[in-house]
Amino acid sequence: MKLITHILFIFILSFANTQAQQVLTAEEAVNIALKNNFNILVARNDADIARINNALGNAGMLPNVAINASDNVSINDVHQKLSSGTEINVSGAHSNSLNAGPVLTWTLFDGGKMFVTKSKLNEIQALGEIQFKEEVLQTVYDVIASYFDVVRQKQQLSSINEVIAFNLERVKIFQTSFDAGLSPKTNLLQAKIDLNVYQENALSQKIVIQESQRKLNQILSRGADSSFEVIDSIPLTYHPDRKIIIEKLYSANSSVLSFQKKLDIARLTVKEYNSMLLPRINVNAGYNFLISDNTSGTIIMNRTYGPQFGGSISIPIFQAGNISRQIKTAKIQVLSAEYNLESIKFQINTQVLNALTDFDNQQQLLAIEKDNEVLAKENLEISMLRLRYGQTTSLEVRLAQDSYEQSLTRLINFEYNTKIAETKLKQLLAEF
Repeated sequence: MKLITHILFIFILSFANTQAQQVLTAEEAVNIALKNNFNILVARNDADIARINNALGNAGMLPNVAINASDNVSINDVHQKLSSGTEINVSGAHSNSLNAGPVLTWTLFDGGKMFVTKSKLNEIQALGEIQFKEEVLQTVYDVIASYFDVVRQKQQLSSINEVIAFNLERVKIFQTSFDAGLSPKTNLLQAKIDLNVYQENALSQKIVIQESQRKLNQILSRGADSSFEVIDSIPLTYHPDRKIIIEKLYSANSSVLSFQKKLDIARLTVKEYNSMLLPRINVNAGYNFLISDNTSGTIIMNRTYGPQFGGSISIPIFQAGNISRQIKTAKIQVLSAEYNLESIKFQINTQVLNALTDFDNQQQLLAIEKDNEVLAKENLEISMLRLRYGQTTSLEVRLAQDSYEQSLTRLINFEYNTKIAETKLKQLLAEF
C-alpha cells in the first residue's frame, strides 16, 4: 500500500508540474529563435547592409551635384604703375570676391566599370541573403538539437523513476522477508543501497535537465530560468531518398551556394580592374555667379554670371604598374575561390554521406533496441515475480534492473541520434 501511495504521489506531482508550465513544441521554439536569436539578427543586419549598398549611385552610374560657394576678403597695399605712366599707391586696399553656383559632374564612360560594379553589388546582396539563410539553418539545427536533448534528458529521468519503482518494490519484498526471518538483512540493506543510488541518479538527472533547458533558453535569447515543458517523445517520421538528396545537394546547400557567389564576385573584380585600363570620360555643368569688389585697382567691380559646361577625358598610360598588379592579384583570388568551392563541395558531400549512413545505422540500432527493451522489461518483471516467491536471488534481480535501465538509456539515445542525423540532413539540404 505504501508503494502504491508513493508511486501515485510521484505521478500526481509530475502531472501538476507539467500542467503548471507551458508546453513548448519544437516548432514554437524555432519560431522564437527566428525572432529573437542574436546571431540571426546580426546576419539580417548584414544582409540589409548589402541590400542598401546595392544602389546605382554606389556603382558610379549617377551624377554628383553640389552647390559650391566661396568668399575671399583681402586687405593689401597696392603699388601699381600703368603703361600710361599713372601710378597707384594705396595702403590697406580692400578686396572681396564672392563665387557661388551649382555644379554637376557625371562620368559617362569609365571602361564599363560602373556596370560591372553594379553586377558585383547584385552578387554581394545575393551573397548576404545566402549567408543570412545559412545562419537561419544553423540556428534551426541548434534549436532542434537542444530541444530534443531536453526531451531525451526528461525521458532518461522517467526511465530512472521507473527503475526506482521496481527498487521500491524490491525493498518492500526484502523487508517483508526479513521481518519473517526468511532472508538475511544483507539483502534488505543492499536493496536500500541500490534504491538510494537510483534516487541520487534521479536528482543528478534533474540538474542535467535544468542545464539543457538553460542552454535552449540561451539559443532562444530569453532568460536562462524561463520555465517551460517539452513533449514527452521524439517523433521520427523522416524517410530520406538518397538519390534525390545527391541530385539536389549542390543546388540546395547554402554553403556551396555561398562559395559559388564568392567565386562570381571574384571574377567580377577582375573585370573591374580590367576596365581601369580604358579611357574615362567626364562631363560637368553648372551655373556660376561671381562678384568681385575692389577699393583700388584697374577693375573696381566685376560681376559675372551664367551657365557653364565642359568635359574631360583621361587615358591611362602608366600607373607605376598598379593596375597590372591588381589584375594579377584578382586572378589569383579567383583561382583561390575556385579551390574553395571545390573543397566545400567535397566537405558537404562527405557530411551528407556520413549523415545518411548515421541515419540508417541509428534506425537499425533503434529497431533492435526496441525489441531488446521489451525483452529486458519482461525479464525484469519475471525476476521480480520470482523474487516474491523466493525463487531467485537479489543479484539476479539487480542484474535484470541494470539490464533494463541500460536498454532504456540506449533506446533513448538511439532515438535522439536518429533525430540529429535527420536534422543534419535537412540542414544540409535547406529543407527546414
